[in-house]
Amino acid sequence: MESYAQQIIDFVRQNEAWAPPIVFALAFGESFAFISMFVPAWAALIAIGGLVGVSEIKFWPIWVAASMGAGLGDWVSYWIGLKLGKAIYHRWPFSRHPHLISKGEAFVKKWGVSGVFIGRFFGPLRAVVPLVAGIFAMPYWPFQVANFASAFLWAAVVLQIGKFGSEALTWLWE
Repeated sequence: MESYAQQIIDFVRQNEAWAPPIVFALAFGESFAFISMFVPAWAALIAIGGLVGVSEIKFWPIWVAASMGAGLGDWVSYWIGLKLGKAIYHRWPFSRHPHLISKGEAFVKKWGVSGVFIGRFFGPLRAVVPLVAGIFAMPYWPFQVANFASAFLWAAVVLQIGKFGSEALTWLWE
């Protein structure tokens, strides 16, 4: 995984124009139920946030791309849960990891729409909460409001961690 992330960072460093679409894809993958369990992209997103702090890459396009990727990843996960319902419990990868669905189910039952917002900030929950929200047919608009509000905040936090970290290291080395 480390070499995968390093290759992405190196590519973005050399091809800054590709940063927004790459960040979009990383955030989508980090939020989409099936991909996020196997390809944790948050480290690459933090590192790209670090590039924002020390290069010519602009924050705003990266932030919007990360936010939209994360929001759309959850939206697709919600839609899959809505369409497949509880049949998803018997499909890979959840058939091999049923504890993920049960934890997401308990979380959604306890927190409701707020759980969509909160779940964005916790890796294992980020992968299943939107899917479970779809399975239980959480109302569409409340889900989407929580989804996109949390996506924009999450993207800002992840990118700013990298940006401030790189700026702090630059300041320390000077």
